Amino acid sequence: MKDENQQEKNKFRSVLNLLTHKKTVKGASITYQVFWNLTLLFLIIIVLGGAFAGGVGAGYFASLVKKEPIRSYDSMKKDIYNYEETSNLYFADKVYLGKLRTDLEREEITLDHVSDHLVKAVIATEDEYFYEHDGVVPKAIMRALFQEVTNSSVQSGGSTLTQQLIKNQILTNEISFERKAKEILLALRLEKFFDKKEILEAYLNVSTFGRNSSGRNIAGVQAASKGLFGVKASELSLPQAAFIAGLPQSPFGYTPFTNKGQLKENLEPGLTRMKTVLKRMYDNGSISEKQYNKALAYDITKDFIPYRPSPQEQYPWLTAEIEQRSIEILSRILAEKDGYTLEDLKKDKSLLEEYETLADRNLRQNGYSIHTTIDKKIYNAMNKVKDEFQFYGSDISEVEEDPETGEDVTVSKPVELGAVLIENKTGKIISFVGGRDHSREQTNHATNAKRPNGSTMKPLLVYAPAIELGTLSPGSILPDVALKLNPASSEPWPKNYGGGYSGLTSARNALKRSYNVPAVKAYVDILDKRPAEYLSKMGFSSLADDDYTNRSTALGGLTNGVSVEENVNAFGTFANSGKFIDAYMIEKIVDKSGKVIYQHEVEPVDVFSPQTSYLAIDMMRDVIRSGTATALNSRLKFSSDWAGKTGTGQDYKDAWFVATNPNVSFGVWMGYDTPKPLQLSYRGLSYGVRNIYIWADLINAAYDIKPELIDPAQGFKMPGGIVRRSFCALSGLLPSDACSKAGLVETDLFNAKYVPTKVDDSFIEGKYVTIGDKKYLALDSTPDEFSQKGLILNPEYIQKIFGVTTDTEQLIPNKDRFANLLLPDDKLEDNGKSPAAVSVKVSGKKLTWSKHSENDVIGYRVYKDGKKVASIKAGETLQYSGDNGLYTVIAVDIAGKESSPSNEVQIGSKQEEDSSDKNNDKKDKDNKEEKPKEPSSDPGTGDDGQDDDPGDGDESENN
Repeated sequence: MKDENQQEKNKFRSVLNLLTHKKTVKGASITYQVFWNLTLLFLIIIVLGGAFAGGVGAGYFASLVKKEPIRSYDSMKKDIYNYEETSNLYFADKVYLGKLRTDLEREEITLDHVSDHLVKAVIATEDEYFYEHDGVVPKAIMRALFQEVTNSSVQSGGSTLTQQLIKNQILTNEISFERKAKEILLALRLEKFFDKKEILEAYLNVSTFGRNSSGRNIAGVQAASKGLFGVKASELSLPQAAFIAGLPQSPFGYTPFTNKGQLKENLEPGLTRMKTVLKRMYDNGSISEKQYNKALAYDITKDFIPYRPSPQEQYPWLTAEIEQRSIEILSRILAEKDGYTLEDLKKDKSLLEEYETLADRNLRQNGYSIHTTIDKKIYNAMNKVKDEFQFYGSDISEVEEDPETGEDVTVSKPVELGAVLIENKTGKIISFVGGRDHSREQTNHATNAKRPNGSTMKPLLVYAPAIELGTLSPGSILPDVALKLNPASSEPWPKNYGGGYSGLTSARNALKRSYNVPAVKAYVDILDKRPAEYLSKMGFSSLADDDYTNRSTALGGLTNGVSVEENVNAFGTFANSGKFIDAYMIEKIVDKSGKVIYQHEVEPVDVFSPQTSYLAIDMMRDVIRSGTATALNSRLKFSSDWAGKTGTGQDYKDAWFVATNPNVSFGVWMGYDTPKPLQLSYRGLSYGVRNIYIWADLINAAYDIKPELIDPAQGFKMPGGIVRRSFCALSGLLPSDACSKAGLVETDLFNAKYVPTKVDDSFIEGKYVTIGDKKYLALDSTPDEFSQKGLILNPEYIQKIFGVTTDTEQLIPNKDRFANLLLPDDKLEDNGKSPAAVSVKVSGKKLTWSKHSENDVIGYRVYKDGKKVASIKAGETLQYSGDNGLYTVIAVDIAGKESSPSNEVQIGSKQEEDSSDKNNDKKDKDNKEEKPKEPSSDPGTGDDGQDDDPGDGDESENN
């Protein structure tokens, strides 16, 4: 054992001696120096190489960003906060409607209104070092660069929230080193200008989050919160926040909804991503283990809200109308800022299109709040009534070209409807009905479709202007006869619907009955005053030059037609005492900062005097009371002071009814999109009654919601300057004695400025004869005994008032009322010869004969023993009862010429006759003794003397 230890010591000494040997020490020193020099050289090479590589990299980086401008704070702020936010729409009274149609729905929100869960979830998921870095994370950039160079299949994000914000708001999604270099540079600069709160807030508003329950694309956490869970971003639970925070990585892969708003069958990708977000939150300490486990176990699928139709689906006509009107308003505002006027835009179509494009972009990007006048409850109620109405009429079939196949297909087209309710004093459009089914036909029949307005034009273009010009009053007399009022035609025009004529009629009655001829006649009388100018003042925007001269315009025959809105709006002029107030739907537009950039202002236009307006209203009251709209009275559930007018298009292609009361004006139109005649009768109702029924049902629905608006407590108030006066119903002038005798005096309202001052001259007194039930003017030579005094329509009056040659028989078809009135052409022509003798028969004591064969015979003289004892008119019973004697009868014509005596006939025997003569002589003697002698009547003067003729009493009994 001792020997072994000694051997070990010897070995150690040998090794030590070797190491300390001079040669050995010298060799080791040389080796160390060589190694150290090599190490230094390697380090120098690395440093120089790194510096070179860095310099090359820096130079390359500089070359990539050399074209990128140095952005100022203001420039970057404008770009970062320039994210699109579509405008919000509101019903009246700030009732939310929804968002304007857009490809991407977004609702801006400030960070202090975002759930803390969501903030932590986003940072944990997208940028865990957000509060520590200065815009970029070098390690992450190098990792991403290495993966890109090596084409690694596993990619890890290298962008901070700041970089993502730069990419979304300033740069593009292009994949290139140049874009990445710019992104890094701008991210560093953005962090220099903005604090973390501003950057995070912008990111939360910019990021996209898939689709909402309406199937619409959404951006921003507020739109995501409401669109997925139906809550505000401030109200999100932890699981909900985690789900939303996971969406930006793959918005349309993780979103729970399809593009139709339906819940996806496979929700696993989004749920898995939510769990990943929760794990990262737990790992970085944002949530506790208890919160983590509870959130993992939560069934987030029960929080997804059901399908919600978008405003465009639920209110398609309304949202489209708001959009159109808002664009029109904003385009004018933008143009005015650039120094252009509305007239400039109207004259330059390309300029108008340019500003409309800018306005459209602003509406979808700037997040305006657009407040409208539409009452949500009334709008919903009216459209419900529209859907339930049963009396539109039958559909028609039309052949159309299929847009996809190009083949002709048969399509069923229903009767369409348009209706508008307007508040008179403000012009607010309270509600409207755009059509029956937007999915089938998108035309807004209330605001955009233009059709001839039929007889609803009459008060607007004919009666009110004529009253204003002083050529007409409600009591003015107009002819409803076959007149040739179309200079281009030799045929009578116009004709009344249903045919026939009413003769002389008052303007009031003509409007009440909607007669066409009187309306056109009244229009022709003022045509040189260009009455269509009144339509222009009342908002008719599509008038053509021909509409100012065509006579058919009086009956609604417009070149381009008129919308229901414009037609109803014009009627409100009467309710506003002659001032037109333009209808509107956009109350105001407010920007995101709360600044009102547009506020509607009422600008009344003077059209008619208050007196004219009231007279027109009073005439239109009769349309409803007893005229063409009487069906309304049994359909309304309330009573109001309505004044209105019905209307029918040519060949029954359109049906209109418009009415106004002191508060509102309301009108409806029915017809086919392709103009076709409406069914005259459907389910027992005429087209006009059907139209009035839908009018009544719609206004009843509005009344149920706002009775104080629809049914004002007070009626129309009569202004000063209106008086009630009597007039002659044949001329409209002051009553004459002749008019009074004829029982033709009436009373009506007049503008005090235009009360008639001339006494009626439409009558002349004259004589007439009666044959049967007809009357004829007597000649100067006509015997008085066969004629009687009467009233005759003055031919000079006819020519002066009507200025036309017409069949005057049509002027007074109402024979009951005008029983004693004759027309100038009621003449019985003399045939120029004496009548032939008549043949007389006797039976007992009665003579009879037949009607004369010649038409100009007006009466018969009866003679007894050569003395005239009676005069019988041709229209009376042709017989005479007398006592004993020898009789003959002579016929007399209109000119007074007599026929030869008839055959002689004997009543009684000769002895009886002599005895009768003696008795008569005795009676005469007794009478002479008892009373003074009176002058005898001349039997030929027409004074008859029949009171003294014993036979006259018998004749009276026989008659």
